Amino acid sequence: MIIYPAVDIKNGRCVRLLQGRFDRETVYGDDPVEIAEKWALMGSKWLHVVDLDGARSGFSKNRSILADIVKKVKIPVQTGGGIRTINDIDEVIALGAERVVLGTAAVKNPEFLKKALDKYRSRIAVGIDAKDGKVAIDGWETISGYNAVEFAKRVEQLGVSVIVYTDISTDGMLSGPNLKAVEKMVGAVGIDVIASGGVSSVQDLLSLKNAGAAGAITGKAIYTGAIDLNHALKMV
Repeated sequence: MIIYPAVDIKNGRCVRLLQGRFDRETVYGDDPVEIAEKWALMGSKWLHVVDLDGARSGFSKNRSILADIVKKVKIPVQTGGGIRTINDIDEVIALGAERVVLGTAAVKNPEFLKKALDKYRSRIAVGIDAKDGKVAIDGWETISGYNAVEFAKRVEQLGVSVIVYTDISTDGMLSGPNLKAVEKMVGAVGIDVIASGGVSSVQDLLSLKNAGAAGAITGKAIYTGAIDLNHALKMV
């Protein structure tokens, strides 16, 4: 299982949100590039970079920071937030991102997702952010009518090979991941599921691995020191 350290960018700074709420943010650094380098130097295989401003508004404010991160780290970067058009994907791929995570746009516009897959294939992942089993969009501020598992099956049929599955209720809480939800998602599809939300310990990472997750995103836990990333990378 691959551990993905998260670098979430809002107003040019590295932050963590509590349960995806924009009014519950903690700033962990004014230089996201420096933080990304730190996680990479510890031996991470991938980074997960999110433009929170873009996720909420649909317009990226932080693409220059993404460009700097990609230049500085020598590992692949997966990124999402505010990527709503093929042109957006073209720009992000041109900057050097290895994988693009589509969220809101994939839910609202299946034709756009098909076009993205036709052009970029395995470099496209779909982010499924769930609250009480329903898919959330627009920076998690709107709950759609889609069932998360059924939506995952649908995007798998379209040719998506990676899903980033976030349980919003546990995100940023350090309360442990929603293992039942992850197991259900992994059991429902035959593609890679990267789990996000609630990771608070190395044991949580091992539990996600045992649940069948291909990857796990860790954010708050590595910023607060609840997880020593160096140790976690050796253990998982």
